[in-house]
Amino acid sequence: MLTKEQLTSYQQNGYLVLEQCFSDEQMRSLKNSANKIVTNFDPNSTRSVFSTEDHSKTRDDYFLSSGDKVRCFFEEDAFDQAGGLKQDKSLSINKIGHALHQLVPEFKTFSHNNKIKSIAQDLGLQRPQIHQSMYIFKQPKIGGVIRWHQDASYFFTSPLSVVTFWLAVEDATLLNGCLQVQSGGPVIPLKEQFLRYPDDSTELKTLHDMPWPNDDCSKPLEVKKGTLVVFNGLLPHFSAPNLSDKSRHAFTLHITCANTQYATENWLQAEPSLL
Repeated sequence: MLTKEQLTSYQQNGYLVLEQCFSDEQMRSLKNSANKIVTNFDPNSTRSVFSTEDHSKTRDDYFLSSGDKVRCFFEEDAFDQAGGLKQDKSLSINKIGHALHQLVPEFKTFSHNNKIKSIAQDLGLQRPQIHQSMYIFKQPKIGGVIRWHQDASYFFTSPLSVVTFWLAVEDATLLNGCLQVQSGGPVIPLKEQFLRYPDDSTELKTLHDMPWPNDDCSKPLEVKKGTLVVFNGLLPHFSAPNLSDKSRHAFTLHITCANTQYATENWLQAEPSLL
């Protein structure tokens, strides 16, 4: 499916932007399905917050046991000082994870379509398998920052194989916190590894001292809904907070090659889905 020029661009830059890859109708289906999950979610069932800024060595069980479930996680700024929601539930959820591709029909159908399989194989994943899916809301005004990171830190394989499929369900702009990737500067080897120990404690272990890119070395990927961005596990990327009045919905898949060895220390050990 991918052209020789697209493959060369991916190999040189670590990412590829595929505009108008999926239809408005497909985006509406995913968005409606995600909103239905939030509608049926009891906000009093958990106060679990998703954050990449929290460097604590533990993660709560709600997160660590979510690999084969569908769970909602709140934005960091969703609550007031008394612990109540500052806005409606529908505007408080950071993301839904992590087995949408297995348990929710609309997401399962979409995630296992032949287009995604074909792209994964073109990018070198001979036996592509989905480990994780997330629906990300990037809520208006409170959508939190996602710091510089590399996805191979969380899906370590030998050899490294993880490819992220990042889909714009809504238009993504600088104003609402679009994805930003490293553009220029030295290539960074894997800087961190997120480890899960037998007692379910976790650690984000630093592997070397090379600094993250400066924000001014990043390239904002302002894309229209239906655009698919694919990038390799070593590509540094981040997104700024959403301070606008428009959300920035996205759907992501983390896909590895079944011919590689998936680390037993990775936080997520749920059975992957072969494409």
